Amino acid sequence: MSQTVLAMFADAVLVLHALFVCFVVLSLPLILIGGCRAWAWVRNRWFRFTHMSAIGVVVAQSWFDQLCPLTHWENSLRLAAGESAYARGFIADWLHTLLFYQAPSWVFVLAYSLFGIAVMGAWWYVPPRSR
Repeated sequence: MSQTVLAMFADAVLVLHALFVCFVVLSLPLILIGGCRAWAWVRNRWFRFTHMSAIGVVVAQSWFDQLCPLTHWENSLRLAAGESAYARGFIADWLHTLLFYQAPSWVFVLAYSLFGIAVMGAWWYVPPRSR
C-alpha cells in the first residue's frame, strides 16, 4: 500500500476518533436538555447503552493507563506512511490539537471519571425507557 493511502487511512481514523469524542461529549448535554424538553429519542435504550458503554471504556482505559486503540491505530498508520507526529495536514493538525493536549495523567483520569459519573447521573435523572 502506498504511503499516500496509508496517510489517508490515518486521517480517516483521526476523523473517526473525533466523531467518537463528539458522540461521548455532546450526548450528555443533549440527554439532559432532551429530558427537560421531553424528547423521546434521548430515552432510547440502545442510544443510552451505547453512550454509557462508550464513556465506560474511556474511563476504564484511563484507570488502567491504556492508550486508546484509535490513537494506536492512527500512530501505526502514520509511521507506516513515513510520517512523523507533526507531518499532518490542516484538518488533521486541527483535530489533533482538539483531541490531544498535554496534562498529567491524573488530570485525564479525574476528568474522565467525573464525566462518567455525570453520564451515570443522567441515566438516573433521564432514565431510558423501552418502547
